[in-house]
Amino acid sequence: MDEGQALSSFGALSQQTRLAIVRALVVAGPDGLAAGAIAERMGVSATNVSFHLKELERSGLISQRRVSRSIFYSANYASLADLVKFLMEDCCAGHPAIRENVERRDGCCSATDKSDVVA
Repeated sequence: MDEGQALSSFGALSQQTRLAIVRALVVAGPDGLAAGAIAERMGVSATNVSFHLKELERSGLISQRRVSRSIFYSANYASLADLVKFLMEDCCAGHPAIRENVERRDGCCSATDKSDVVA
């Protein structure tokens, strides 16, 4: 990821509703959520959520797909991983303990926690 893409991603995430949308889509998994469900979860109008979804899609953090008459949005895990990697590449120079803390962090992404994933 280059600096311009990172700035675009951070800019998209620097708004409360957009950050909440990305977090909800990460939890929702690869199937994502319909735009209407996202609006309902966020407590905003369809027009408002559409504005935020377009900004997140433009930054590459989410993607959309049409299913019949509905549009479903899902997190772009590769872009999110690239963003984290972008942060971690330089920040840990000379401080390997920082990277070790991130890599061994208890959470949903470890190989042994697959039973905890909500479908």
